[in-house]
Amino acid sequence: MGIDAALAGRTFPPTAPYAVTAEHVATFAAAVGHPGGGAAEQLPPTYPIVVTFAALQQFLDAEQVELSRIVHGDQRFVYERPVRVGDVLTATLTVTGVRSIGGSDIVSTSSAITDAEGALVATAGATIVHRGEEA
Repeated sequence: MGIDAALAGRTFPPTAPYAVTAEHVATFAAAVGHPGGGAAEQLPPTYPIVVTFAALQQFLDAEQVELSRIVHGDQRFVYERPVRVGDVLTATLTVTGVRSIGGSDIVSTSSAITDAEGALVATAGATIVHRGEEA
């Protein structure tokens, strides 16, 4: 089953609060080979994917989309300020577009990543490709 184009413009509930800890940052940095080693002042620039992926997973679950049919197309981050150890972040995903090409659905999303006070920290844009039954 394809992804309904009527989802464009729909915003999903925010993720559970996610505490940014030095230990998790160090683990993430090691996993991605970040040269700063996850030092508090040098978080990997892709670190917000942790909370962004939680928002994407909530979207996929809510719409009953099988993760095995998804290919990650691209990812972008626009920062208002750096993520810091001690932040508590949430992400709120909005579907910004859905189009079909060759039996697959291309879904564009934007996730607003906010801190515990509700201030915007970063916006994560992503494109995912949902492989259709025939593709």
